[in-house]
Amino acid sequence: MARPAILTVDDDAPVSAAIARDLRARYGADHRILRASSGAEALELVARLLLKGQPLALVAADQRMPGLTGIEVLARVRADVPDAKLLLLTAYADTDVAIAAINDIGLDHYLLKPWDPPDENLYPVIDDLLDDWHNAHPDHTNDVRVVGDRWSEGSHTVKTFLANNHVPYVWLDVERDQEGARLRDLAGARPEDLPLVLVPDGETLRRPSTVAIASALGLRTRAERDLYDLCIVGGGPAGLAAAVYAASEGLSTVVVEHEAPGGQAGQSAAIENYLGFPRGLSGADLAQRAITQARRFGAEMVLARDVVALEPRGPVRAVRLRGIESREGIEPDGAAVPGGLDGVDDFTDIEARSVVLATGVSYRRLDAAGLDPLVGRGVHYGASAGQAAACTGEEVYVVGAANSAGQAALNLARFAKRVTLVVRGTSLEAGMSRYLVERIRADDRIRVLCGTQVVAAAGDGHLERLTLADRALGTTTEVDAAWLFVFIGAAPRTDWLGAEVARDAHGFVVTGHDLVSGPYAGGWALGRPPFALETSLPGVFAAGDVRFDSMKRVASAVGEGSMSVYFVHRYLATI
Repeated sequence: MARPAILTVDDDAPVSAAIARDLRARYGADHRILRASSGAEALELVARLLLKGQPLALVAADQRMPGLTGIEVLARVRADVPDAKLLLLTAYADTDVAIAAINDIGLDHYLLKPWDPPDENLYPVIDDLLDDWHNAHPDHTNDVRVVGDRWSEGSHTVKTFLANNHVPYVWLDVERDQEGARLRDLAGARPEDLPLVLVPDGETLRRPSTVAIASALGLRTRAERDLYDLCIVGGGPAGLAAAVYAASEGLSTVVVEHEAPGGQAGQSAAIENYLGFPRGLSGADLAQRAITQARRFGAEMVLARDVVALEPRGPVRAVRLRGIESREGIEPDGAAVPGGLDGVDDFTDIEARSVVLATGVSYRRLDAAGLDPLVGRGVHYGASAGQAAACTGEEVYVVGAANSAGQAALNLARFAKRVTLVVRGTSLEAGMSRYLVERIRADDRIRVLCGTQVVAAAGDGHLERLTLADRALGTTTEVDAAWLFVFIGAAPRTDWLGAEVARDAHGFVVTGHDLVSGPYAGGWALGRPPFALETSLPGVFAAGDVRFDSMKRVASAVGEGSMSVYFVHRYLATI
């Protein structure tokens, strides 16, 4: 990929020279630094870049200029280069205009002048913007290649694992891409071998497990220590917040995540009401920032492992992990296939003095005839931001009425022929934030069907049709559908916990005061009262969506994860 450009726009020659100098000093090795002295000149430069097919990463424009203002220039750039990062340089008097531009043109950031010293005021902002741009525009030269069938559940699992772990990959459909068919034939792969995962300078994995993929990519699948101060089960917002605070305060910390850090929030295309991000940020971006923080403080991440048991062993707690570790899969004819999904269960334990349960929740299964065989074949529970492109030009249905469903509908509508939001209740307003409701109603690519539910699904090898029921009229309608994304309910991931950890009738973990009063009293055995967030098993805490009576929001999960570390310290002082 050619070096991406950074364009500065300022009519004040000394200021223009100063910002170009500062940018060149920091970013000149990997980026082209371009200058324009007016809005018109800037737009000419942008047009030249587009004609040459050269990438534009960031435009930094002064607000007050003769002719076109900075916001007018950036609005034109947004229309021509939608993925470029936009930075407005402004005086204090123009901050209201800058804030309005966040909503009006999708301004990414505004910076008050002067920005000296740049190490404190300029570079941190530019670093964040460029990191975001480069994450969205990876260099595909050395990418992993995934070869498979678009309607295969195995292909979907592999692509989701790679995307959620921020591993760039190239998807090659054997039915649509000549290169995909060529690689399949070169590997001598049969349909049951797919998907293939081709790792640069590595082996070709056939129908691999996530553990096999993680191992081939050098991702950690085993803990390094024999004993930790804290083991965090789950890498969503609560778990990552706990990891950041625990590791930063000197606790030896390990996070175990069965798929990829981020949880349900990590799949969100946009989280717009998270404090401190006025333009919002994607769930993947939030997760990646948290992972970087946690690792910088020394927290370990163990991926692609399912937690299957929690066992008290005197003063320590043992977390048992399961993963398909075998490098040999067994094909129906008995032939061995490297890296196959069919392997030998591999169990290992992590011992820790304390545990935080942050396993979050899963979307509940939709009860509709014919749906289960189509899961992974057009039917999906949740949707990562990257899945939207696969729906280009097709009919997409989304079931749900909470914020996650609304964000998914808006993201999918960018590519789909049409998105239909199926809502069981009588209105969107009951469960969705107002700003999302307004955006959905203003988007003519999204249709909302209230008082409706999906009652059946059908298709030959993949989803092709849905049956919708009108709850008020009692009538049904069959519709064509290529994709169905389900965002309903919240089922806690606690089936693996034993009787030592008290849960409510739905499986949510009971903690703190609720263990000694109310309907779940009686589960606490020690003489001292339980710490807030502590479960009925002393030294084991719960945070985030998995906890009984918690607020199901990203910010509250982060708060509980952070707070849990305070109580971990108090518990460790007692043993």
